[in-house]
Amino acid sequence: MKNISLLGSTGSIGQSTLSVVEKFPDRFSVIALAAGNNSELLEKQIRKFKPRIAAISGEKAAEGLRKRCGDLPVRILSGIEGMIQVAAAEEASITVSAIVGTAGLVPTMAAIRAGKDLALANKEVLVTAGELVMAECRSRGIRIFPVDSEHSAIFQCLHAGAHKDIRRLILTASGGPFRGHSRKELAKVTPAQALKHPNWSMGKKITIDSATLMNKGLEVIEAHWLFGMQPDRISVLVHPQSIIHSMVEYSDGAVVAQLGMPDMKGPIAYALSYPERLDGVSPALDLASLGTLTFEEPDLERFPCLAYAYDAIKAGGSMPAVLSAANEVAVKHFLDESIGFTDIPRVIKAAMDAHTPSPLRTVEDALKADLWARQEAEGIIKDRLG
Repeated sequence: MKNISLLGSTGSIGQSTLSVVEKFPDRFSVIALAAGNNSELLEKQIRKFKPRIAAISGEKAAEGLRKRCGDLPVRILSGIEGMIQVAAAEEASITVSAIVGTAGLVPTMAAIRAGKDLALANKEVLVTAGELVMAECRSRGIRIFPVDSEHSAIFQCLHAGAHKDIRRLILTASGGPFRGHSRKELAKVTPAQALKHPNWSMGKKITIDSATLMNKGLEVIEAHWLFGMQPDRISVLVHPQSIIHSMVEYSDGAVVAQLGMPDMKGPIAYALSYPERLDGVSPALDLASLGTLTFEEPDLERFPCLAYAYDAIKAGGSMPAVLSAANEVAVKHFLDESIGFTDIPRVIKAAMDAHTPSPLRTVEDALKADLWARQEAEGIIKDRLG
């Protein structure tokens, strides 16, 4: 039995993780749960999975949960301290990090320092502080099992050869709902349109990131840290069918790919059960019925966020944290309809142009860069786009 601590239980990845746990009750047990603001769903999860600890962002919401769950042997906590206790829950053998955004950094580091292996679904943890996170994992012997479908695919494909024989990593991107749209059409995109992803069912923030290709940019930075590859050896190909989740090209010219239906339960289950594979997790893949699989280069002129991510990792230091934080602010304003779709990359570029990267020596350094970028992005939106 593997005991699991789950950060971000009410989000898309969190709910899929609990679906896997429910399907294999003889393999997995939930020890601790943490959520953002959805107290109603968290209460249902507490009653169903019987964790010993649960945490929610606000103290008022936590107090309500304590009253409603008074008949259960669960300790209800709140705020960042509650998230940290969930992440580092004593009996957990693996922590699933699925909190969206930079908010996941401190709890994830707490899990590492408590000696927990990680099933990592939060891109921003490595984007914001990849060097620090990976150094902490190495010093404590912590294993990271990637949950993103692309990084899970790379992780699986790397079993085919030695690290020294890797020529490049190839991340695939669906292209989002606006592949082929003109700049004029992109300028008129609404949040409702951007949230209709053609292949995947995801949370709002990651869905918008997919539409701008920022999601793929964040994945490039994440792959750099996870797999020790320089950015010039990490490529992106648009693959609209989302069947090949990513590939590894080796020095002999062989390309190894991982295929599957677009379903996050597969990567989640593999991260939790590695090195075993669990039966019947995802729908079977019928290649004959799918027909043609196509690929194309990403259009960096219409979707410049991907190019900005390469710029950020090459600049190094605090710049990726600035990229990520400015993007979070811009996406929030787009969802609130206070800026347009094509304003998202403008805000990110302006924040990056205004920043001089500095070394990251501590998590606090990363969080300071994150806060600076948020304030800068808010100012850009108010002064230039408001």
